Amino acid sequence: MFTTTTAATTHVPRPLAAVMLARRGAVYLPAATAGASLGTAAGVALLEADLLDRGYLMSSALREALAGRGETALTAAGRALLADIDQALGADRPHVPLFRDFPASTPRDTFAFYVERVLTVLFQYPEQPCVRCGTEGSVHAVSPCAHLVCRSCFDGADLSACPVCHRRIDADDPFLRPRRPRRFGGRRRALPERLRVLHHGGDLAARDADAVREIHGLLARPRALSPQDADDLLALTETRDPADVSWLPEHIPGRETKARVLARLLDDAGAYGTTLPAVTARIDTATDILRLLAVRSGGDPGLVDLPRFVSVPRPLRRALLGVLEGLAPDLAVQDMRRYRHAWLRVAELLHPFEYADRFPRAALAVAALRDTRLADGDALTATLRTAAGSDARVDATGTTVRVRGWASRVEAALDAMDVPAAVALLAQRPGEFVRRLDHLLRLSAAEDADTVLSALEPVVARVTPAVLLSALGELRSRPRAAATRVFFPKGGTAKVHLAQDDRLPIGADVIGRAVALLEAEVLRRAAEAEAADVAVVDAGLDGLIAPFTERTAARALVTLPRGSELPVPDGRSLRLFLHWMESEESGRTDLDLSTALFDAEWNAVGHCDYTRLRFGADAAVHSGDLTSAPAPQGAAEFVDLDLDALAAAGVRHVVAVVFSFNNVPFEALPEAFAGLMARDLPGDDGPVFDARAVEQRYDLTGRALASVPLVVDVVNRTMRWLDVVSGVTGTDHSVARHGDDLALLARSLTALFASGARVGLGELAVWQAAARAATVLLRHADGSLTAYRRRAGEPVAGFAARIGTPDADGSDGADGVDAREELGRARLAWLLRGDLELPEGAEVFALHPAGLDAARVRLLAAADVVAALTPAPTP
Repeated sequence: MFTTTTAATTHVPRPLAAVMLARRGAVYLPAATAGASLGTAAGVALLEADLLDRGYLMSSALREALAGRGETALTAAGRALLADIDQALGADRPHVPLFRDFPASTPRDTFAFYVERVLTVLFQYPEQPCVRCGTEGSVHAVSPCAHLVCRSCFDGADLSACPVCHRRIDADDPFLRPRRPRRFGGRRRALPERLRVLHHGGDLAARDADAVREIHGLLARPRALSPQDADDLLALTETRDPADVSWLPEHIPGRETKARVLARLLDDAGAYGTTLPAVTARIDTATDILRLLAVRSGGDPGLVDLPRFVSVPRPLRRALLGVLEGLAPDLAVQDMRRYRHAWLRVAELLHPFEYADRFPRAALAVAALRDTRLADGDALTATLRTAAGSDARVDATGTTVRVRGWASRVEAALDAMDVPAAVALLAQRPGEFVRRLDHLLRLSAAEDADTVLSALEPVVARVTPAVLLSALGELRSRPRAAATRVFFPKGGTAKVHLAQDDRLPIGADVIGRAVALLEAEVLRRAAEAEAADVAVVDAGLDGLIAPFTERTAARALVTLPRGSELPVPDGRSLRLFLHWMESEESGRTDLDLSTALFDAEWNAVGHCDYTRLRFGADAAVHSGDLTSAPAPQGAAEFVDLDLDALAAAGVRHVVAVVFSFNNVPFEALPEAFAGLMARDLPGDDGPVFDARAVEQRYDLTGRALASVPLVVDVVNRTMRWLDVVSGVTGTDHSVARHGDDLALLARSLTALFASGARVGLGELAVWQAAARAATVLLRHADGSLTAYRRRAGEPVAGFAARIGTPDADGSDGADGVDAREELGRARLAWLLRGDLELPEGAEVFALHPAGLDAARVRLLAAADVVAALTPAPTP
């Protein structure tokens, strides 16, 4: 079995201005205190040019708002805006590769370059002629590594580190000469796909109101938030007065999100009079209590890495025991046993036996967890037995409190292959029923399958969207399942497991009936949302995957769901980049940006990394191996990919990977990030790091030693976002060492996401559009439109199935129908790029928001599209 891990660690949240800029594309400005002048007009023009150089445009309203303030205020606002953008792009750090004239100066022969370095180490002596060129007086030691370097053989204007060991050297070392200027003349610079128009959001009061809207959007999601969304939620809630809970919704569906917010309310003990009632009213399970205390102690609400729990103040202790008192003891104990060791530690902090007279049911649950000894005549025993009463599920008559758990009864029924009994038990917990649906159907004979499917219909209405969509994708892909199964188990490092698929088959008829029930539930939930006359869906969304396991998603410039596939822009090359900085605590750190190259059958064709700086002449070119990254400059590496040349060399798949060569985990570094640029062809001779060309930038975090961000399909010109990291051990990591594992990982994940086992965002958009709109406009890559109208008596499922087929009801100028005129009435839209004029108040998802103004339309993230299927809370 091959194991991989995704990264998710704590992170310093963005400032509020940066959060609102990223989430809404809005710039908020204090009220102007000075009028426009010639100086401010010129300053706005310069700022606009700087923004364009980073792939951003100004709206006319933002331009006008900036021009209406004094020069000092404009300067401050412009600097802050550019700083936030540069941080998001990675342009706030120097990106100096080993060969400063990369790619032109990258050695053609990597082995010869290595031999020269070895000869220098073995035979070079100070105060003697250079062993390579014979020049006298040119050999000197560089600082701080003290390697002897000939300044005639090695070009100090090109190399940015020691030519021998590739460690960064002192900036004032004489070996380093001024860098030769790079050529920029006559270059065409295309705008990036992620191009966004920045809008004026209003004053700071408007920012606070918009912040509350963003908070509500995040709190409405039923699943765990991504690390970036969790950071943003923290930054947004920091603006709220802890004594004011009016902004807090009555119901927060996401358990982990709820723990984060409620723990934030408890930061101020002086506000307990207001916050404690609000907190306890929203806790309804024992695990909610544990999550809350974990977050309050600086830990993870997912309870993966448990913290050292801090003491609990007496008012909070009593309040939480009161919540536990209100829960059924058997259910509380079942919850507590899932995290038994954590609860044993928490129970010591809550002192339940000290409050047994006041909270006897809470004490009873803890006694069952602890296997507390009961003795006749003991006051505590009498209290516990009274609390147990005649509850058949709790037995306190013996020497310990015994609770027969629900989970053990389920496992016993499954082991006995008693499907009806298992169905009856699992129906009590809808989420568990649907998660085990495949297992139940595998065990079922024909009559048992009817029992399972009959129970499924009422149960499925109560599960979260993520569980519903996961079961749907898994079941419908069963007939064509690959030999290797892929698992994404929960965890702070969310390990991805690959294992042989040895499941028994399920009959096609049974699968068809189950899938129909699940799809019908998706359509039913979608139809409950507000209806619209017209909806528009981009056909280009077919490559996107509905987000899942977001709690381990990388913090990234573009929030691209794991597994999604996007086209590489025509006529452009790709440049991968990596930047990192070491600290005294981490010590010398050597990260390596590498690519593994495979053919159509995933056989190794070659690689491009520190051991092979060029592949296929110029098909792939590496910028050189830097082996240290001291502050403040850090280190940077790049790999250029010419897709035409790679295809000619027999390459079909390019797997990008970042290794920690000397085994320093990413989380030990003050900063580490990587990304992708799309550069113009041919002969792009611009800066090594071009902020305008950056299409994706993501953080390297967690305990991982190897990150696998993406795979490029050279023939189809697509990029698939994997966002996983490989579980490697030892040191001296390289593609040559891990190539087989990388091929297995990339092949298995590519097959998984192409199989339909994960529901696509495009098909989810079509389902929602069909359920909510009378007319659905499908926009194609060339901008043309095809119209589909729901016909009289046509069921929603039939309408949804017809969208995208030739059985349409019109198109641009066809059949006397001008579909383009109907765009102006589209109040629902799911787009790849937000480049349409939509009516005010429209509900829009756009991977790249482009010109959409969050003040006019309601912008949705991919997670919001899934969250729209959340069932109403049970009273």
